[in-house]
Amino acid sequence: MRRRTAEKRNIVPDPIYGDILLSKFINRLMYDGKKSLAQQIVYSALERLAEATKENPIEAFHKAIDNVKPVVEVRSRRVGGSTYQVPFEVPENRATSLAIRWIVTSAQSKKGRDMVSKLSQELIDAYNNTGPSVKKKEDVHRMAEANRAFAHFRW
Repeated sequence: MRRRTAEKRNIVPDPIYGDILLSKFINRLMYDGKKSLAQQIVYSALERLAEATKENPIEAFHKAIDNVKPVVEVRSRRVGGSTYQVPFEVPENRATSLAIRWIVTSAQSKKGRDMVSKLSQELIDAYNNTGPSVKKKEDVHRMAEANRAFAHFRW
């Protein structure tokens, strides 16, 4: 058993838009501590997102994240010698971090081009409810729906 829960770290809002979610996104994209490079990439991608959607970049970014957030997920639960995939509701902070992770990894896994164009394309896809990160969310939901019979194993 754990002794105590880890305390939440305060995340400083990003310098341009003053948004905490965007700051989390930048931190997730950051590689080898190169935050300024990650900020350049994200801000350029946000500009492209704003051009494509004709909307405020932060609102478009939030909508893209919300479109990728999962509502339910499955977790393995061992009952009587067999393991079941039990559907659980996803807490808000985990849903947000999963959405950020899925968007960043799907952007990184795209071939060719620079990261700005890959990330902006991924954000545009997420905004329009298409693309690999939204597909990932739908797959998770489909798994939870398929295993709904085991929902009574929740604890």
